[in-house]
Amino acid sequence: MIVTLANTKGGVGKTTIATNIAISAALAGAHVLLVDGDPQATASLFSQVREEDLGTKGYDLRQWHGENLYDGVLSLAGSYDLVVIDVGGFDSAAMRAALLASKQVMIPLGPRSFDLWALDRMVDLVTDARAHNPDLLASAFINGADAQGQDNYHLQAAVEKMPAIRFVPAMIGRRKAFSNSAASGLSVLESRPRDHRAIKELMALMTATIGYAH
Repeated sequence: MIVTLANTKGGVGKTTIATNIAISAALAGAHVLLVDGDPQATASLFSQVREEDLGTKGYDLRQWHGENLYDGVLSLAGSYDLVVIDVGGFDSAAMRAALLASKQVMIPLGPRSFDLWALDRMVDLVTDARAHNPDLLASAFINGADAQGQDNYHLQAAVEKMPAIRFVPAMIGRRKAFSNSAASGLSVLESRPRDHRAIKELMALMTATIGYAH
């Protein structure tokens, strides 16, 4: 399975979710490739910290940018159970190549109007990609969900009206466990003390999108 974390809006937690999915799947026994397609190389920096501290990443890492990402991913995908692609928060050749190569694009959204407005651009990109990759599944989910209030549900209702995108109700809350663990090159499964709510949310998201979890 090839999965891309993408959104043309930055700051929605793509890399955090991508690395947590990659590590969780690897801990469950999957052979995982994490692809860094973002010029900022945050996933690569995270992986470097992780390997320095733990002695191993637990997954393989490749960096491809631009159109090279498509050929690079497809040349190696058959050797892995799961390929997770992290691309930058803007419309780019790498993002378009990732959409062409993927079975699914996972779109993290904050529960705010700006995130909903940016989703229109992602719908256009998904529609374009489906001209060549007709089986591409697009799944939107809330990352950084509010603990109370109606904004989560207003966003959900708006996304559910978009026929090109399916809304995944497995929401990731606004939890420090994700940022704290990332700073140490860890997933929320590995950091201590354990945040059981963060772990439960991650597992629910993985089950609802890629079909399995740790």
